Amino acid sequence: MDGSIRKPSYRVKSEETVKVETPDKPTEIEIHPEDIPIEIIYQDRDIAVVNKPPGMMAHPVPSKTSGTLVNALLNALSDIQGVGGKLRPGIVHRLDKDTSGVMVVAKNDLAHQRLSKQFKDRKTRKVYIAIARGVIAKDEFDVDAPIGRHPVIRIKMTIRMDGRESFTHFKVLKRFGKIATLVLAFPKSGRTHQIRVHLKHIGHPIIGDDLYGKAGLDRIYGAERQMLHALKLGFFHPRTGRWMEFTAPIPEDFKKVIVNLYNLSG
Repeated sequence: MDGSIRKPSYRVKSEETVKVETPDKPTEIEIHPEDIPIEIIYQDRDIAVVNKPPGMMAHPVPSKTSGTLVNALLNALSDIQGVGGKLRPGIVHRLDKDTSGVMVVAKNDLAHQRLSKQFKDRKTRKVYIAIARGVIAKDEFDVDAPIGRHPVIRIKMTIRMDGRESFTHFKVLKRFGKIATLVLAFPKSGRTHQIRVHLKHIGHPIIGDDLYGKAGLDRIYGAERQMLHALKLGFFHPRTGRWMEFTAPIPEDFKKVIVNLYNLSG
């Protein structure tokens, strides 16, 4: 060929030469235990339930292999090494970096398989608390809108008709004048950024959300990250089948924003 790049559908003609370059084999990521404080709400031989702090990634990625929840868990729980894979040992679901709250971790393959299936089959119960911009008029409402990858900004998700089915039920807890609304969110599906995208979709993005909201303006309320917290998580124990439900206390930075909004709203 003439050195140009062709589409995969291009038909090679006679006497043309095709050059194919394959990427180098990626360097294998090594994950090490780190002495990072992590609150363990509950644990037994099969599972551990933890309260993930805000600002902590759930698991390593090629660009960041330390300071994650997995690094902390490898230090705190000696029996999760390799469970569910080398990169995400023990992880069966995740929270965004700046979302705090309750997560369950598998300590063996049986627990990992059975918990993963529960999340896939929507047999878990998830309750989040969030602070949304503006006044949400309805006391209870549903957002049933499919979510897919943003066509231009790849780190974002968006509502799109060819997206995956996504459903969230919301319940208003308190309105702070015309500034903000405190809500509970009950996601039935588990799409990436689901609650954040659904609240953005109805015109009430989460306060402090730098991807879907107006984080710069929200710092006046003391919000240094998105005000979204995984409050409760319920699931069937992977070995006994007993229903279990755990709550992660609302963190101090979240409480501070609530107090600030209360004072500002008079």
